[in-house]
Amino acid sequence: QVQLEESGGGLVQDGGSLRLSCAASGLTFSSYAMGWFRQAPGKEREFVAAICRSGRKTYYIDSVRGRFTVSRDNAKNTVYLQMNSLKPEDTAVYYCAADLTSSACATPTSSSCEYDYWGQGTQVTVSS
Repeated sequence: QVQLEESGGGLVQDGGSLRLSCAASGLTFSSYAMGWFRQAPGKEREFVAAICRSGRKTYYIDSVRGRFTVSRDNAKNTVYLQMNSLKPEDTAVYYCAADLTSSACATPTSSSCEYDYWGQGTQVTVSS
């Protein structure tokens, strides 16, 4: 049974930092590109960042580029999202997702439809 479990969310002040983790089990982690998505109240889920299987390529939406960093440790079956300079508009539930892909380092996809497995999410709240 595949499980993706996010952790590290919480309440932080404007300008603060958080590091999200997503631990995967029940799958061959290195065969999956990994993505982070978020959903704010009343809004659709949106892509945030992704990392290819090998970790050599990453992809971000414009609003987080330079503030967020996605990374992975294939030995630990874990993907991370380091979030710095957080803003109130970053408030959302953050989800990690896994995309089975044959390419070790193609540019990871931002389309939620391409992802095969999803975690339950972790709440990030940024106060002003």
